[in-house]
Amino acid sequence: MKPQLAIAGTFAAILLMCTAFPLPSQQGLSGEIKIDGSSTTYLITEKMASAFRAIHPKVQISIGISGTGGGFKKFANNETDISDASRPIRPAEAELCRKHGIEFLELKVAIDGLAVIIHPENTWARHMTVEQLQHIWRPENPATYWSDVDPNWPKEKIELYGPGTDSGTFDYFTEAINGKEKVSRNDYNASEDDNVIVNGVARSKYALAYLGLAYYEENRQRLAVVALRDRGGQEYYLATREDVLRGLYKLLSRALLIYGKLRSLRRAEVREFVRFYLRRNDVVRKSGYIELPIRERLGEQEKFDKALAQLGLR
Repeated sequence: MKPQLAIAGTFAAILLMCTAFPLPSQQGLSGEIKIDGSSTTYLITEKMASAFRAIHPKVQISIGISGTGGGFKKFANNETDISDASRPIRPAEAELCRKHGIEFLELKVAIDGLAVIIHPENTWARHMTVEQLQHIWRPENPATYWSDVDPNWPKEKIELYGPGTDSGTFDYFTEAINGKEKVSRNDYNASEDDNVIVNGVARSKYALAYLGLAYYEENRQRLAVVALRDRGGQEYYLATREDVLRGLYKLLSRALLIYGKLRSLRRAEVREFVRFYLRRNDVVRKSGYIELPIRERLGEQEKFDKALAQLGLR
């Protein structure tokens, strides 16, 4: 046998042994991990949990979708180990955690571009400006009919769907479009379940909504997406991976995050799940979201490792 083949064969054997026989610290990994929060980040977390359980079947992982705000309430009440979020934690939410003796680590896990969606038979609103979206969603004198937005559009009532007020997506969209978090008309079909929003738009030719990119990607045969023009801009851009990464769709682009409770990270099952989460960019992409650029991902992994070191862990 040639020397290089022998070396390759030895390496392959070692790799196989490492795959077949986990490190002692991971053997027999068991326990329970409780997660709640963003319905947007849920799609990633659910797939991460499925992939993790395939390796560690004795670890039970429960995932709720109370919305980012609802998730932080449970996190502060010590009901969960990890909180999924589609916006950063607010100072008041962080203070509530502090009052309850909860320390946490914020980790960026993906990038999202909020998609404005319509029915496939809606041919008139495939391109919209931010000003037109604001006219639809503002609380004062909002558009009732499509023709209120543009006189050339049908005089048909706009059927609106969107996230509930506990949603980080609601917070992000209202600030980006209306200039302030939670400033929005309230006469729309609100839900913390994005599938309800998808189904509502898919049923009505005159519907419009906004949600995370992955939900559009999962249902693109039933929906159409609106190309947006930013304030002062000249071009229209779609919520696509390419336009988000190039910074062209920046108005409605955002980070998706997880918050890990430091006390929970002392448990091996939680610690290894978070480590797994940060390494599996392939799962992020399969979820329909945009994976972090390599430097950002390595930076988040370094932040995690430093937090563990401060806890005397590795």
